[in-house]
Amino acid sequence: MKDLGYGAGYRYAHDEEGGIADQQHLPDELVGRRFYEPTGEGQEAAIRERMRAWEALLRERRRKSGG
Repeated sequence: MKDLGYGAGYRYAHDEEGGIADQQHLPDELVGRRFYEPTGEGQEAAIRERMRAWEALLRERRRKSGG
């Protein structure tokens, strides 16, 4: 499959700083759309904070790379 180009440019998240790879997997028309917004209640509060930390990490990487 590699000889057909499958996986070209794929970045394995576990090899990236913070365990998150900045990659687009959705079609362009869905980029930036939210499919889940955790509440501030119960376990969702922890999920919300984790998601915010990921977003901050990606913003900082983009800022540093100029993207």
